Amino acid sequence: MLAHLDDGSHAWRFRAMASPCEILLDTGDAALAARLGALAQAEAQRIEAKWSRYRPDNLMHAINTAGGAAVEVDEETARLIDYGEHLHRFSEGRFDLTSGVLRRLWRFDGSECWADAGDVAAVLARVGWSRVEWNGRAIRLQPDMEIDFGGIGKEYAVDRSLTLLRDATDAPLLVNYGGDLAASGPRRDGTQWQVGILDSTARIHLRSGAVATSGSAYRHLWHAGRRYGHLLDARSGYPVADAPQAVTVAAPTCSAAGALSSLALLHGVGARGFLELQGADYHVLD
Repeated sequence: MLAHLDDGSHAWRFRAMASPCEILLDTGDAALAARLGALAQAEAQRIEAKWSRYRPDNLMHAINTAGGAAVEVDEETARLIDYGEHLHRFSEGRFDLTSGVLRRLWRFDGSECWADAGDVAAVLARVGWSRVEWNGRAIRLQPDMEIDFGGIGKEYAVDRSLTLLRDATDAPLLVNYGGDLAASGPRRDGTQWQVGILDSTARIHLRSGAVATSGSAYRHLWHAGRRYGHLLDARSGYPVADAPQAVTVAAPTCSAAGALSSLALLHGVGARGFLELQGADYHVLD
């Protein structure tokens, strides 16, 4: 849906990937804004349809229900699997494309809910990138395993949408999918985009590049008087203790920003040290 903003620019809004999505287009041309917004929406919905774990008719379903057989994938999917494999190594196993099955044990709805240790151990036996056969063209999972791109798909969609829009127009724009965002460049008047940080009065002044936030504002649980965010350490199957409430990172791409913010949270009390080591531009909310 197209909205005309008070400053003469336009916004295109829709929902995809279980998130509110918005394209801010710094142009007074409503027809152009609508065309570009629809282009971005189509790309976000294409990515969701291709890799959503909830659909019975896509490639992800074919991989996860292959019963131990190898499934050949297209080049785009291969790049995402390669990226997931890289993050697994870089995170020392904290991130794992096969860890999505753990979500069945946890409800991050703000309640006091803690999974049984025996149940965690049973499901954790189905997790582990080392059990996956991947040769860059075909992937073979053990019959009891699954993969999903939930930890990297939305940020990839931001980057892809921005690329398509930059190829189609010189108008300044910002892509925002559920708080993960990227800008093509400064606004028409040369000013920067003003980006608020979740649960904070701080703001990021974004000229170009991307910003992503990972945190527990909306998805968390309580246990023994402590708050835990929704990210699970694939090595243990449990939420990370003493992690910040939110980590926001600025980077050249949304994929890079999202990876750094998520991996920082997975380092718990070591979040700041991890980000400093990476030379990241970040904001941490304890």
